[in-house]
Amino acid sequence: MKQKFAFLCSLLLLTAGVVNKSQAQELLTLEDAVKITLENNYDIKLSANDLRIDKNNVNLANAGILPAVTGTLTNNNSIQNSRQVRADGEVQERNNARSSNLNYGVGLTWNIFDGFGMFARYNQLQEFQRLGEAELQLTILGRVADVITNYFALVQQQQQLQANLTAIDISRFRVKTAQSRFEIGKAARLEVLNAQVDLNTDTTNYLRQQDLYRNTQILLNELLARDVNIAFKVADTVIIDNNLTLAQMSERAIQQNPSLQAALVSRRIAELDQKAVRAARFPRIGLNTGYNFNQSQAALGFATQNTGRGFTYGVTASLNIFNGFLQRQNERNAAVRIDNSQLNLNKINQNIKAQLAAAYQTYSTNLALVNLESKNQDIAQRNLDITLDKFRIGSIAPIELREAQLNLVAAQVRLSTAMYQAKLAEISLKEIAGNINL
Repeated sequence: MKQKFAFLCSLLLLTAGVVNKSQAQELLTLEDAVKITLENNYDIKLSANDLRIDKNNVNLANAGILPAVTGTLTNNNSIQNSRQVRADGEVQERNNARSSNLNYGVGLTWNIFDGFGMFARYNQLQEFQRLGEAELQLTILGRVADVITNYFALVQQQQQLQANLTAIDISRFRVKTAQSRFEIGKAARLEVLNAQVDLNTDTTNYLRQQDLYRNTQILLNELLARDVNIAFKVADTVIIDNNLTLAQMSERAIQQNPSLQAALVSRRIAELDQKAVRAARFPRIGLNTGYNFNQSQAALGFATQNTGRGFTYGVTASLNIFNGFLQRQNERNAAVRIDNSQLNLNKINQNIKAQLAAAYQTYSTNLALVNLESKNQDIAQRNLDITLDKFRIGSIAPIELREAQLNLVAAQVRLSTAMYQAKLAEISLKEIAGNINL
């Protein structure tokens, strides 16, 4: 008996040590968690770098609007045994005859007209940048929603830990009471053993809940991209925005949802691609100019050295007359891509409406459950208070106190779960609407 009681006390001391340690931890607010996420999260950084690449690609050169200037240098040399017979019959021979050819210059080519395809490509580059912005916003919303979800999961688990501690306090009181009654002969050993079993059960539940709480802390630290072993506290309440309406969220989603905005941009990119394809029907006109220097030397021949320098310029024009009906095929494919982008836009729009409707239904249901479970908790607390008073004077059996105790814990867990689910639905609604405010 004494060994069991000593073991039980050690468990309680362990529990108290965990509680005191948690109380000494630094408080992490939701605002700080979101701020750290925006600064550190790897997914956000990767998406931001992709956007930087999209911005760098928006220039006239990538669209083919600017001219290209190239410099060239060629220097060829040779050593040969040569024999030359002239028209008058004279023969000239030279062993190890050296010859060389030096050419260098600067040339400019400029495509001044390609059926306006270059302007379509430049507009496409701008749209790709807008697509990158929408994808970055989608990544930010997703990671912030993950952080808020895990943060309030910790809040809920913290509340459940408190409920477990309440159950432990009551079970500890039962053990002391049963032990005192047993020592004076007013209770059987069975009552003490039952009280100890219940206390052990409550302590086990607390330790399991503490393990879940710590694992969720590690997951949140991972999202914050910081040391996963950092221990911290979170807020002790869940504040729910209970003023959201489905019409309000639907209107915001049409204007701000990043997936919908990305689909709109993708449709514009497909339309610009069709313009670029149609440009191949028009002639291509280009200008070219340059400066060249040429010098050649030979050991044999009528001229042993030639030198030339000067400017060159000209105009080139080409027109695709027939390429095996590939132009018509490319234009048809471009039209199909536009149709696909519109279908994808309609699909995403429908999906957003379905997500909003489901999230709002969950939101409304859990708001009602929060009100109901809050009343249930008050009732369970009053019932436990009355039961404790009766237990102290010995007018009820321990099993009735245990039942009242479990009813209170269950009511507290249901209330925290309802508040957590309502908060998740609120976050989901705001994420779909494209704007999560704290």
